Amino acid sequence: MMFRSRWSILIYSAAVTLLIVLAAFTMITPILWLLSTSLKTGETVFATPPSLIPRDPTLDNYRYVLESGDVPRYIVNSIVVSLLSVALNLVLSALVAYPLARMRFRGKKTLFIAILATMIVPFQSIMLPVFLITKQLGLVNTPIGVVLPTAVTAFGVYLLRQAFLAIPYELEEAARIDGCNDFVIWYRIMVPLIKPSLATLAIITFTTTWSDFLWPVIVLQNPDKFTLTVGIQYFMSMLTSNWEHISAVSVIAVIPTVVLFLLLQKYFYAGTLSGSIKG
Repeated sequence: MMFRSRWSILIYSAAVTLLIVLAAFTMITPILWLLSTSLKTGETVFATPPSLIPRDPTLDNYRYVLESGDVPRYIVNSIVVSLLSVALNLVLSALVAYPLARMRFRGKKTLFIAILATMIVPFQSIMLPVFLITKQLGLVNTPIGVVLPTAVTAFGVYLLRQAFLAIPYELEEAARIDGCNDFVIWYRIMVPLIKPSLATLAIITFTTTWSDFLWPVIVLQNPDKFTLTVGIQYFMSMLTSNWEHISAVSVIAVIPTVVLFLLLQKYFYAGTLSGSIKG
């Protein structure tokens, strides 16, 4: 019986490991192929048989898109929009989440449920009225017009509320005894203690904003204002058959999110677990 049990455990572990390897291979293969294509020349992109490893790798495709196109401008626009979105989400979500987690007032649970209910409403269903409001405010074709509709999200409020709930109430009571008001407690005590959750929200917000296409393509009309995702589409319309150049732009678009995750990954792991401590 003991022998069979050990074999069962080994077979189960091997099956799970195989599934994880297959899943990882399935997810990483398109990225590797994209990187490989960006290092190929135009003559070898559609070579037969196809090869994942470039025969004569070159960086000319990256040099071309960075020097002869508008890609650097698109990158700067995306960085501005993404950083602005991150800053607004961190501040506003923390301001909304703190009273929902630490203060007592009538209708708090109802308000929190109403905020969470907005998560099931697809943005496409409210896109037209949001665009009309943006247009009336004169924010069309501006970075603020891209960022403002998602300046605070229900997910961000939920994530930071859970982080605030995990902080012992004794710290807050001690601060009040020392004469601190609610804003000082929030700014000097609470916010520094939820850095992992803030880092998690920053990564998710940056990635979402950086890769967003639908709303920027509606709001931004001047090519000089395009973000990188919209710029790639514009770039593809000009280079319909130059897949090596399109692949190079796509690889450049992936780099910032990967770098941000690598820099903040230890906070990301801690932040994703903090929400399960207390509900």
